Amino acid sequence: MSRITSNPPMLFDSAQYGFSQVVISNPGKFVFISGQVAWDEKMNIVGKNDLGVQTQKAIDNLSIAIESAGGTMENIMMLRIYIVNYKHGDGPIINAVLRESFGTENPPASTWISVQGLANEGFMIEIEAQAVI
Repeated sequence: MSRITSNPPMLFDSAQYGFSQVVISNPGKFVFISGQVAWDEKMNIVGKNDLGVQTQKAIDNLSIAIESAGGTMENIMMLRIYIVNYKHGDGPIINAVLRESFGTENPPASTWISVQGLANEGFMIEIEAQAVI
């Protein structure tokens, strides 16, 4: 699978925030991963009331999901991130986890959406992904 990322000069350079403006891939096996949250395998919330810990657990769960499909985090092309009642201070917390998980050289595209709530009142964030293997 080839993957090319782009941050066109007419758009802001988003790589410093852990995502790319555009991701291009050749055809391959398409993988769509349901929104991942801060649940462990026994449905216990990891990081109650801690956005950073919940974000990391959601990313860890994405990693488990993509590996089960035969891929790696590098195969993830697009993230959709749902944050409960997003506040300005949430951005740096989420960005830090994204940079750590995907780097700044070739990160996936990303959309962030503020929502009033998620399926469980203890969830602070949910992250879904699209990948090409």
